[in-house]
Amino acid sequence: MKITDWSLIFVIILLPLCVMAGWDTGQLRQTRVLEIQYTTALRTAVQDAGVVLTRNYLQADEYGYASDKQSRVNKEEALSVLQSSLGYNFDIADDKAAMNAFMLYIPAVVVIDYDGYYMYELADKMDGSHVIQSSHQWMPKKPFIYEDKQGYSAAFTLDDQVTVIDHLTGEQIQGKRGELPDTLFPNLLSDPEKFDQLRRSTIVRSIEQDLSRAIESHNTAVRRLGWTYLFTMPTISQEDWSNTLDEPGMLVFLQGIPAGVSRFNNYALGGGRVVRAKGFLADKDSVSGLPYVSSGICNLPFAAEEVYAHKRDAAEAGYYEWNCR
Repeated sequence: MKITDWSLIFVIILLPLCVMAGWDTGQLRQTRVLEIQYTTALRTAVQDAGVVLTRNYLQADEYGYASDKQSRVNKEEALSVLQSSLGYNFDIADDKAAMNAFMLYIPAVVVIDYDGYYMYELADKMDGSHVIQSSHQWMPKKPFIYEDKQGYSAAFTLDDQVTVIDHLTGEQIQGKRGELPDTLFPNLLSDPEKFDQLRRSTIVRSIEQDLSRAIESHNTAVRRLGWTYLFTMPTISQEDWSNTLDEPGMLVFLQGIPAGVSRFNNYALGGGRVVRAKGFLADKDSVSGLPYVSSGICNLPFAAEEVYAHKRDAAEAGYYEWNCR
């Protein structure tokens, strides 16, 4: 065969491979862009909700405690802000049916209060015709309870305020850890470091166990609607938990939304206390060519010249939040 014939065969063989490789690269790039957009939209919505979570409530007089963390969380308004922000960023703000369908991708919303937490989830309810209907509902508030094998239990809060109960004698006492007698729950109250470790682990365990139940219940409900996607309990980093267990906050999961060739699966945490940032740097990544804005936690790995007062302003200008995780 002539060399031109071999060249033609070579082109015929390689051309489809090159086309497929280019298509795959384009699909992966599109998937990454969508994941960044969805992550930014989710975090922005949760941060917006976190701002109003404790707004207009001064709880020190209401609860009778001295801590500035004891606010009565405004969970209904925070949820409304969350949905409005998500609706705006996903372009479904004026479509109630689309928003209701979108909420099926959120297996749970957790609002962390000073002395317990609320769960907003899909739950079954029997209507007037005795037909089981699934709808999103707030579950009753649950406290952060720890029980030991010696007959003691402790109801923790987001600081060192604690209620200790001796189930053998029925004695119950409430106050700050350092002000309570060591004779009641001695292994806990006498050691501030152990107290804080147990407080944090109790809060995390309480929420995670209830989340597993809520997600399993969500799977059951959406299967009745014909869904095949399996919602799962994501792994929340220790750093994210550490940043959450000292202030009222909100935890939101968003799973299963198509994102290119994959499905989006992420979560966001937002606190009720806002720290004002000096500004958010933004510029284009010289490698990918994509515009990014710093997250406030993660610094951009390249020089940036644009500065935005708010991340929403940067998002509206077309910048994606830089994710350093």
